Amino acid sequence: MSILVSKTGNTFHLCNHDISYTMQVLPNGQLGQVYFGPRIGRKEDYSYLIENHMRPMSSCVFDIDKRFSMEHLRQEYPSFGTTDYRMPAVEVVQENGSRISELRYQGFRVQKGKPALPGLPATYTEEPEEAETLVLELEDELTGLKAELLYTLFRDGGILARSVRFCNGGREALHLTTAMSLCLDLPDSAYDWVQFSGAWARERYPKTRPLTQGIQSVGSLRGNSSHNHNPFVLLKRPTADEFQGEALGFSLIYSGNFLAQAEVDTYDTTRMLMGIHPAGFDWKLSPGETFQTPEAVVVYTRKGLNHLSQTFHKLFQKRLARGVWRDRPRPILINNWEATYFDFTEERLVRIAQTAKACGVELFVLDDGWFGQRSSEHAGLGDWVANPQRLKNGVAGLARRIEDLGMRFGLWFEPEMVNKDSDLYRAHPDWIIRTPGRRTSHGRYQYVLDFSRKEVVDCIYEQMAKLLSEARISYVKWDMNRSITECYSAALPADRQGEVYHRYILGVYDLYERLTSRFPHVLFESCASGGGRFDPGILYYAPQGWTSDDTDAVERLKIQYGTSYAYPVSCMGSHVSVAPNHQVNRVTPLDTRANVAYFGTFGYELDLNALTEEEREEVKRQIQFMKDHRQLLQFGAFYRLQSPFEGNVAAWMVVSEDKKEAIVGWYRILNGTNLPNSRLRLQGLDEETQYRVSGLEGRYGGAELMYAGLVTSDAACGQAEDGEVLSHDFDSRLYLIRAAEGEA
Repeated sequence: MSILVSKTGNTFHLCNHDISYTMQVLPNGQLGQVYFGPRIGRKEDYSYLIENHMRPMSSCVFDIDKRFSMEHLRQEYPSFGTTDYRMPAVEVVQENGSRISELRYQGFRVQKGKPALPGLPATYTEEPEEAETLVLELEDELTGLKAELLYTLFRDGGILARSVRFCNGGREALHLTTAMSLCLDLPDSAYDWVQFSGAWARERYPKTRPLTQGIQSVGSLRGNSSHNHNPFVLLKRPTADEFQGEALGFSLIYSGNFLAQAEVDTYDTTRMLMGIHPAGFDWKLSPGETFQTPEAVVVYTRKGLNHLSQTFHKLFQKRLARGVWRDRPRPILINNWEATYFDFTEERLVRIAQTAKACGVELFVLDDGWFGQRSSEHAGLGDWVANPQRLKNGVAGLARRIEDLGMRFGLWFEPEMVNKDSDLYRAHPDWIIRTPGRRTSHGRYQYVLDFSRKEVVDCIYEQMAKLLSEARISYVKWDMNRSITECYSAALPADRQGEVYHRYILGVYDLYERLTSRFPHVLFESCASGGGRFDPGILYYAPQGWTSDDTDAVERLKIQYGTSYAYPVSCMGSHVSVAPNHQVNRVTPLDTRANVAYFGTFGYELDLNALTEEEREEVKRQIQFMKDHRQLLQFGAFYRLQSPFEGNVAAWMVVSEDKKEAIVGWYRILNGTNLPNSRLRLQGLDEETQYRVSGLEGRYGGAELMYAGLVTSDAACGQAEDGEVLSHDFDSRLYLIRAAEGEA
């Protein structure tokens, strides 16, 4: 791992075993992008890679050079208006109304490790040798605006983290209206664009289309990263697949409004931008003030999409998530929401917990309805004190009863919201986000508290901290069930209203940081109506998230498969729920519901007392299986094998680091008759090792299982014979694979 600077001081080369990233100062003082890809050799000068030709209708920077137009150059951090007509990485409005700026190179510095970003989540290092950071210093001479471009190259993998820090070194106020975290200009456009989109209950479906001239983008203007589009996109070569080919992944470590955009010009070069969405964004920089953009991470690979995903998984597991729960297998929980909704008493909850404990469950989670005057969606949010009609002994009393059973206790909050029918709203009606003189929209009869105001965050923190201090709470489910509308803060002047969205997210991060620091033993799970804020920014504070409100096993195949392109299994909240399912009314076998949920944090979203004795015995077996294998399931290397988006069968697997153990999940959605024979080619095993496969006799070489394949043909392949296990709709199997080394 090295950051190399040429003797002339105008060429920068970041390289490790996997990648090279090269930049050069251009003749006009701005920074040019030279190369990003597989590692190349060290040279003093790569200027031959900077191509600029005289083209008709081009506007040129220098009077004496008809070729030097920024329109046709690849740049590191471009602005609009000085001969570049593409979308900019930065735009600054001056007091005279001008939007033109020229950030020119001033100097650099190199440091071991990786600096933290104040107030923002970001990847980190635990040892200085894990990464090296290059800071490039730029300045706009006329306005005094200074920008520091931060590039952190990690030692292992094709990972580069980027962000920008601005400082107003001038005498006049400036307004940042565009401040991207990353710009990457690529020399061609022969890529497929892959985004991860959907809606509530069908989040993060991969959508693929070829790049073409013009702009392709996804983003959010909801105040949260959203169910609709995830702040993660891929560019892959058309010939790349899961296990071979060139691909780039882009992820924004942020939870608010974002933009991920690829612009292909009419010369087929590609500009990739990622950062805070510029629509509605306007950050005032008074003289001496600074602004830090969120961090963007770009990963490069030549080994296919699965390798790209595994690189993100390892980074997000080990160098984004933090705290005592980062590396721990997660407790098996039961949540009462789909069991009771608002209809519960303390005694009913204890009965559910008693049965769950007898089955082996480790954590009981009390969901919505325990606080204030909360008996429906209409009231109570904002009043985080126990309702004595529901909990006669308060939260602390219920927590003691649960712990006396030998279980941990968890609690649901929705700290960012308030109902008008609440003591908090009656005391502080000006604490919600709303625009003066306009209609105030609601979502589920709730309103968004103005977390851009410190006094609002302080109030919620004090209520939550009091409960977490007084009761034995081991887990917090942090929900967020509506997006921001009528965005306006009563606490900010007119020229700072463009800051509200970002200040709101900074307030959310501040509350998370205070709570996780004071209560480090508590496991926080981000919920956000299932998938509304399933992003890397929240993963920094909450090492797991409720992947989707849709708990149907068949739907979860697509949701979890799509989510796995960026996010590790250890962060995916996944539960066994009741049948018929409450979202799609589908009846799936209990074993299939578990076989899907195993590849996540695992738990139950039902009343075990409503099951038959036979079903409860099966639940006991499921829980014991998860306890026996959850280290491998949650932290093993994950491989996608067959896509539910491409056929009737889905499959995936996890493999231990030493390649001695693996678990394969195989799922067929609808049954068939006289089907073709089928095999599943496994991945990640050791070619020379002999393995035992559960349910099969004999030994199988790793090479055999990966190249010849695991036979998955069953009774549906032909006519079932007497005594043969019959197949059915929503069928599934798990294969346990163990090295047979040392056997006689």
